[in-house]
Amino acid sequence: MTQPEPVASENAALPVIDLSLLGHDAPSGQYQLARTLARACLDTGFFYIGNHGIPQSLIGDVFRQTRLLFDMPSPDKERINKARSPANRGYEPLRGQTLEPGAPPDLKEGFYIGEELDQDDPRVKAGRFNQGPNQWPQQLPRFREVMTAYFEAMNGLSARIMEALALSLNLPQDHFRDFCQQPLSTLRLLHYPPQPAQPAPGEKGCGAHTDFGGVTILLLDHNPGLQVWDNRHQRWINADPITGTFVVNLGDMISRWTNDRYRSTLHRVVNTSGTERYSVPFFYSGNPDHEVTCLPNCLGEGQQPHYPPTTVEAHLVEMYRRTYA
Repeated sequence: MTQPEPVASENAALPVIDLSLLGHDAPSGQYQLARTLARACLDTGFFYIGNHGIPQSLIGDVFRQTRLLFDMPSPDKERINKARSPANRGYEPLRGQTLEPGAPPDLKEGFYIGEELDQDDPRVKAGRFNQGPNQWPQQLPRFREVMTAYFEAMNGLSARIMEALALSLNLPQDHFRDFCQQPLSTLRLLHYPPQPAQPAPGEKGCGAHTDFGGVTILLLDHNPGLQVWDNRHQRWINADPITGTFVVNLGDMISRWTNDRYRSTLHRVVNTSGTERYSVPFFYSGNPDHEVTCLPNCLGEGQQPHYPPTTVEAHLVEMYRRTYA
């Protein structure tokens, strides 16, 4: 998708969703959650969540292990390069991805983690999309333990966010329950060096793009850099870190499900902090076999679905084909 030309870049007015209202005893609490979340999804498809229940100690461990990983010597990182993994797991070198067509490669390095599946798992034997064993840095004894704990916590949090999305769409809270069984998820660790003083034209930490899947939960360090496209005012707005929250955004699959009622929005990273920047996105795409078809209550009178029915896996395969072919 081509990057729009920015008119201005301002502080974002993205709402903070109080996720504790999901379990509120009074219907008024859940109604407040649903109404605020629906407004965010209709507007930019980006919001913060607070009172999410993820321990700060675990978040601190994730950042410590992330820094240790990217501080490893290049030969050690290359030994676990994701090019060695049929399941797209492991290290991605600096400038190894170009998310914005026509722009220079992204000024970041990354590391991919998914559900740990051994070679005897039926899903691996069948060659299912992005499923298989992880590659782990042997030099970091706590890395696997910390990332596995965080991966499981994010799967649980993602399922709660899907419950909140169901309420925002006037659906039963458990509407997406089957979608959340055996989900296809990816944890990605990212390191952004400082933006060069004289960057190449269009060079930035992460090019403008939308996410493919269901929801993305983004853990930010204390440095700014994330920018979200405000389509209404035709400008980039800054989504700066807010202590104790995650940034959440909707992926293309939610747009498809809701017949483009809810948005998957362009976003990018420009690391102007002058220092190293780290972020940890978690991509939640749900059960690969789950059917994604237009929700009936997202069709207006006389309106037709914009997309044919598909499955989670077929949608992801097609999006990867369009991007990387």
